[in-house]
Amino acid sequence: MSGIRNRGIRLATAAATVAIAALSLTACGDDGTGARAETGGTSHAGSTVPSGSASAPGSSASPSVANPVPSQAPGKSGLAGSGGPTPTTPHTTAGAPAPSGKPVTCEGSNTKTVAAPLNRPVNHMLLTVTNTGSTTCYLYAYPALQFTGAQAVPPVIDDSHPQAVVTLNPGQSGYALVNLSAADGSGTNGYTAKTLTVHFYGRSGTESVGAAAHPSLPAKGLYLDNTLKTTYWQQSMDDALNW
Repeated sequence: MSGIRNRGIRLATAAATVAIAALSLTACGDDGTGARAETGGTSHAGSTVPSGSASAPGSSASPSVANPVPSQAPGKSGLAGSGGPTPTTPHTTAGAPAPSGKPVTCEGSNTKTVAAPLNRPVNHMLLTVTNTGSTTCYLYAYPALQFTGAQAVPPVIDDSHPQAVVTLNPGQSGYALVNLSAADGSGTNGYTAKTLTVHFYGRSGTESVGAAAHPSLPAKGLYLDNTLKTTYWQQSMDDALNW
């Protein structure tokens, strides 16, 4: 009986020793190298997550547009200018104030218009319209020009039709080139105009909207003849001067 009791005590002691060792290994998380193993999902002290981390494969992030631009069906050029190119999404120029509010039509009350006669090409004038408001505006079609005594607006150069409506953020400018008279003197019905009124077309291109602009002309006036015509509004000066 004594031998059996001693053997039972030794077995119980050995089992207790194994259990204690197992509990010790579990608590320490020893990976066999002396380093404590980290459980999944736990951040390491001092590590940072890159702010520009990539999205998970298969995921997508589409930027939202604050002011969606309405579509505009293409149409033929001409006085009516109905349809026309689609307005582009407004963008902000570095250093310029960010546009606020819904885009509007450019017209005399939210722009400044300057008429500058050019030496090259001869007998031409550059119109510059600058957005002086706080909201993006669209320059539709072409300038409706009314010189002294004129009964109708000059025709537009069809081939100057831009790919998109000219879009002006605050502080930005749009341009149009005006052919005043024939360089070779072949024009007829010539006269000198000393005043100019610029009307702005709306989206339909069939009638003027808003206030007109009244840019000043040289004191001696401008000589015009029956070859007088204008380009469509252009987004850049270079595009305008190409005509």
